[in-house]
Amino acid sequence: MVSEHQLYWAAGDRLVFPWERDGWQHLYSVPVEGGKASLLTPGDFEVETVALTEDRKEALFSSNQNDIDRRHVWRVSVAAGPAKAVTSGEGLEWAAAPLTNGIAFLRSEAKRPARAAIQIGGAIRDLAPDSIPADFPADSLVTPQQVIYTASDGMPIHGQLFLPPDGQPGKHPALVFMHGGSRRQMLLGWHYMDYYNNAYGMNQYLASQGYVVLSINYRSGIGYGLNFREAINYGPSGASEYHDVEGAGLYLKSRPDVDPAHIGLWGGSYGGYLTALGLARGSDLFAAGVDFHGVHDWTVRNAANAAAPDSPVNDAARQEAARVAFTSSPMASVRTWRSPVLLIHGDDDRNVNFSETVSLAAALRQQGVYFEQLILPDEIHGFLRHQSWLKGYRAAADFFKRKL
Repeated sequence: MVSEHQLYWAAGDRLVFPWERDGWQHLYSVPVEGGKASLLTPGDFEVETVALTEDRKEALFSSNQNDIDRRHVWRVSVAAGPAKAVTSGEGLEWAAAPLTNGIAFLRSEAKRPARAAIQIGGAIRDLAPDSIPADFPADSLVTPQQVIYTASDGMPIHGQLFLPPDGQPGKHPALVFMHGGSRRQMLLGWHYMDYYNNAYGMNQYLASQGYVVLSINYRSGIGYGLNFREAINYGPSGASEYHDVEGAGLYLKSRPDVDPAHIGLWGGSYGGYLTALGLARGSDLFAAGVDFHGVHDWTVRNAANAAAPDSPVNDAARQEAARVAFTSSPMASVRTWRSPVLLIHGDDDRNVNFSETVSLAAALRQQGVYFEQLILPDEIHGFLRHQSWLKGYRAAADFFKRKL
């Protein structure tokens, strides 16, 4: 996500643009008359939101440079690097915009959600400190820890570990959270997207209820380079992300503060897909799950594109792709699914067909697997109504309390 703009006309008649030439999304610039493009932001990190300063001589951008599981604001000359850090520390900063004598941006931390701030003369202050209510329970929240664990096929995977507050010793039930997208990255603080801002808050709540929660950045997500995002055999081409889910469960199982018989899964959309896949393939490891509007059969989702009249795919290739897509789906492994699950879906979902949940429920019923459903009438994929989020999260917490 660089921004809605992919080309910036900068000072000195230079064009600034994003490019993944070296496998990481960076900023480059080139004279308008042509010539060699200059790499402005070299290194193993990704550039996101971009804006030019008022004189158009510098670009302000957010990235995870030197802090791969956070976001900070940087600035760089449109003619040549290196970039200089504008913000740093344990918070998150993004979406910078120039001011006459400073910059404005959005920021959050582990315990306080997003709000607008300005930096003038090096000092940062919130524009509206009262935008966070006085009774917001910041002091009751935990600071997630960066964890790098090993997937079951050996790939290193980043995650954020939420531990129950101090004073809750002993072995705890545990949860693995998987974001949607899959082109997303969960961070060590309140997220910049509304859907994942909500999910981060839910993970905080679950930790407060005594769960050890591991939020994972599985392969095919952003933040770790092109090869990680375009991972081999991911999604409908082989479900290689399952190794990351399985590895997360094995990591939690090895922790002395986790009850290995009480590890669950939860997530929405692509995270719902991985929740269902984890339960279908790994009921020995995962004891329960909550699946928000997940994909359950890739062949249903991909059939329209493959059957298009102008599709270059021949029949044999189409049939093989459909076979692999189905074997990469939870529906292909439903016979080994034993763990209870809560299915949550809005029936006006335009991203993931509501029929995905209907079909899975029918298959689980036939297999004798315990499941519950929460159907939200007239609700879309990323719930529009605040009460829908509350209803879904309360149902999820109640389900885990009873079944995990």
